[in-house]
Amino acid sequence: MTDTTDDIAEEISFQSFDDDCKLLGNLLNDVLQREVGNKLVEKIERNRILAQSACNMRLAGIEDVAEVLEKQQASEISKMALEEALTLARAFSHYLNLMGIAETHHRVRKSRNVAPLSKSCDDIFHQLVQSGVSPDELYNTVCKQEVEIVLTAHPTQINRRTLQYKHIRIAHLLDYNDRPDLSLEDREMVIEDLVREITSIWQTDELRRHKPTPVDEAGAGLNIVEQSLWKAIPHYLRRVSNALKKHTGKPLPLTCTPIKFGSWMGGDRDGNPNVTAKVTRDVSLLSRWMAIDLYVREIDILRFELSMNQCSDRLSKLAHEILEEEALSEDCHESWNQSLSRNQFKHHGQQAPSLPTQLPARADLPSCAGRSDGESQYPILEFPGSMPLNRQGAEISSSSTAFQGQNKNVRVTLPNGNSPISGAAQSATTPRSASFNSSQILAQRKMFAESQTGRSSFQKLLEPKHSQRPGIAPYRVVLGNVKDKLMKTRRRLELLLEDLPCEYDSWDYYETSDRLLEPLLLCYESMQSCGSGVLADGRLSDLIRRVATFGMVLMKLDLRQECGRHAETLDAITSYLDMGTYNEWDEEKKLQFLTRELKGKRPLVPPSIEVAPDVKEVLDTFRVAAELGSDVLGAYVISMASNASDVLAVELLQKDARLAVSGELGRPCPGGTLRVVPLFETVKDLRGAGSVIRKLLSIDWYHEHIIKNHNGHQEVMVGYSDSGKDAGRFTAAWELYKAQEDVVAACNEYGIRVTLFHGRGGSIGRGGGPTYLAIQSQPPGSVMGTLRSTEQGEMVQAKFGLPQTAVRQLEICTTAVLLATMCPPLPPREEKWRNHMEEISKICCQNYRSIVYENPEFLAYFQEATPQAELGFLNIGSRPTRRKSSTGIGHLRAIPWIFAWTQTRFVLPSWLGVGAGLKGICEKGHSDDLKAMYKEWPFFQSTIDLIEMVLGKADIPIAKHYDEVLVSESRRELGYELRRELETTEKYVLVVSGHDKLAENNRSLRRLIESRLPYLNPINLLQVEILKRLRRDDDNHKLRDALLITINGIAAGMRNTG
Repeated sequence: MTDTTDDIAEEISFQSFDDDCKLLGNLLNDVLQREVGNKLVEKIERNRILAQSACNMRLAGIEDVAEVLEKQQASEISKMALEEALTLARAFSHYLNLMGIAETHHRVRKSRNVAPLSKSCDDIFHQLVQSGVSPDELYNTVCKQEVEIVLTAHPTQINRRTLQYKHIRIAHLLDYNDRPDLSLEDREMVIEDLVREITSIWQTDELRRHKPTPVDEAGAGLNIVEQSLWKAIPHYLRRVSNALKKHTGKPLPLTCTPIKFGSWMGGDRDGNPNVTAKVTRDVSLLSRWMAIDLYVREIDILRFELSMNQCSDRLSKLAHEILEEEALSEDCHESWNQSLSRNQFKHHGQQAPSLPTQLPARADLPSCAGRSDGESQYPILEFPGSMPLNRQGAEISSSSTAFQGQNKNVRVTLPNGNSPISGAAQSATTPRSASFNSSQILAQRKMFAESQTGRSSFQKLLEPKHSQRPGIAPYRVVLGNVKDKLMKTRRRLELLLEDLPCEYDSWDYYETSDRLLEPLLLCYESMQSCGSGVLADGRLSDLIRRVATFGMVLMKLDLRQECGRHAETLDAITSYLDMGTYNEWDEEKKLQFLTRELKGKRPLVPPSIEVAPDVKEVLDTFRVAAELGSDVLGAYVISMASNASDVLAVELLQKDARLAVSGELGRPCPGGTLRVVPLFETVKDLRGAGSVIRKLLSIDWYHEHIIKNHNGHQEVMVGYSDSGKDAGRFTAAWELYKAQEDVVAACNEYGIRVTLFHGRGGSIGRGGGPTYLAIQSQPPGSVMGTLRSTEQGEMVQAKFGLPQTAVRQLEICTTAVLLATMCPPLPPREEKWRNHMEEISKICCQNYRSIVYENPEFLAYFQEATPQAELGFLNIGSRPTRRKSSTGIGHLRAIPWIFAWTQTRFVLPSWLGVGAGLKGICEKGHSDDLKAMYKEWPFFQSTIDLIEMVLGKADIPIAKHYDEVLVSESRRELGYELRRELETTEKYVLVVSGHDKLAENNRSLRRLIESRLPYLNPINLLQVEILKRLRRDDDNHKLRDALLITINGIAAGMRNTG
């Protein structure tokens, strides 16, 4: 859970929210009475009351009494047995998670009941038309808008996926409980179901016992599509279309979608050696498999729905052609299969089977009624003795992607009682002749997979032959043909995943979304022309919009690698070819070499080259990229980019791999070349971003390449995490603003359009915060109808975990980009405002770096005062916490850096240096200028508001308690100085904003934070005590588990991790 503040607070009715919190809290207490006994429940309640009383005293300004109560509670916790402390931590942690579910539910409830909803398409389109924007201009801008939300595998989602599912079920039950037509008996049944879910949660281990693999992480992303986005996209696009029609007279074109999705899961190899070329290939195949499986389900339901006979001449002609082809095919297959079956069973010494004598359960029902849980019904036929498809053991999805479990309700019974095709367990025990060699087995598997016997489904056996039908249902015929091709496509992907022979005619399966759209659009046009438009605009139009949005891959996969790895690869190549040492060349010599090779037509890398494993992995990745192409993959992102040669190096390696693969295939590589996207992360690199883009675009080859292969479009990524860790949040925000201005100016100078890709994290310290606010505060001209942005970890589940919240987030993103395009944010009104920003930024950076990087005591203080060293045991991500094996802050990744300070409630990276910067300008007499900047400059206002929000979550007494118990006495003075810095920051932020207290402009959010404190504060006290004990006994696994549970609980209460 997270404070998305994309308007959690103002969208909550507190009475109903309090009622739900009380209901869930009482049910949790009932469960605890049964599970742990009355004595422990009383101790839990005593700690809650002590914490509540201390919070009340602080809110009333009675600090002395609050401090006494907190010390008393800390003293009692220090005397607890480990088992008691563990139960207390689990209870408060679960309660905070239940509160989070209630918050999300009420955000959904409020958005459903409030009309018109602020920032909705209807609201913003109306505002724009009223402000003088013509309907045609509005329509064209919306239709051309290109926004992509990229889901990443950054390790910030602390909850196990099992618990996430249970939380979603509780949210659904709360939603059902809101129905006014429920009888008393129905409501009691809802309560019973809630009790069952909460009991199940309590009895489930909260901790991940093993690190996820990159394929596991990709599976989590695919789950979000299946459980939420698949339902949300048609709803969202209908909203856009209806609002467009209302305000412009024209609906959104069927194949137009303002928002698409990308992914880094399985493609982000920066600092993660577990993401290999094979992983990338497998994840792309799994993503395509999932897309096809979802389309098969939709097509089956559509076939049942579209039963009408009247259609256009074009569709009628196509239907008859399909029937004729099927009739011809059936005759051929019948004789071939008889021969095949005789040969196969003769080989095994068995009698050839007759038709099934026992039908599967529910065979008499239409396919769409087969299951109530949305699970795919279509059997996946495994070869005799084959291994399960999902060799990595990844939990790809709750239903559809568990390949080997899909055929559990289908059984073919032969006269002798055997079942040649059944579930995985049966297929694994199918007898084989001992005399078979491997090539014979492979040939048999291939023959079986492609035979009509192996491909037939019971649905086809039950359908009457076309000659027996009273009339042709043309839509069913056409969609049946679509389904057949989808099934072959899915089977092909399964064979590719298993590395088995796969020789399908390209016309028998779908490779591109355009081919899948053709028959669907033909059906739509036919229905519109025959007076069935109201039906066409239902499920059929929803499916067309899904295909337009998700394509054949659901989410295109970006690749990301650190620039140094490419330089090492080129260095190995040039050394092998006796061309020199690439890494020793200056920038100009590198550019000359790269440009010369890019203009050439021969491959650079010889097939026989022998290189180190790290270099080979880079070359293998480019080879996979060439094999998959831009139809499956998105961008190639270069992290830590700082020079034009970093981009050209990737272009050369990509070109070389495509030449090699094309030569082997004897035809061009599929799709086009990937977009190469430099990622500027550190402050130094951000300052040079514009110069790098100018240098690139001044190179004739590159300028021509961008125009020819990428439609005159350059993409540039800016990183929020490392820049914040490098210089502090305020300085990073200002450097990001200037870098975007410079990059936009550079592209404009060369007549190239630019898309900015924002690498935002979930927390404020890593660029997080409200989506709407972030987009609306970008530099003028930087959002011109296009935008890419990352969403990661807990933010993915918080924003897109439920279809209703996903629809709201997509709408907010759409309208924010539209407003920023048509009514760009105001620039600084006066030049002196920019000068003030420069001065504040300079002071902030100096203050931040003097403490974090230059104070010799800071690293030791950080390691003592926070649970940073213990975070690695959480097993929440597949990648290491450090880029290199160094203990310094510099090589620590931004996520554990923020995560550790969030745990102690000090959230230091988000505010350190800001107080000194604002104080320095105010003391020079410029406080009135800062107040004007806050009121009139969106960028400055959003920066201050986000800092104010994070200050509202900081807690000085809790941070002080960590220092007093855990930090060496010689370093406590540093903690004292930092707490004074925090007080200074609070003071001057309030001066600039004009507020009397923190979060005054978001009182609902403040109330939400305060409501969590009686459960959050005791967990912090527990964490301090457990850390103290663990550092004396670091091999105690029970203590370590208890610590990890407190980390989970604090993350739930803070609604942020890293």
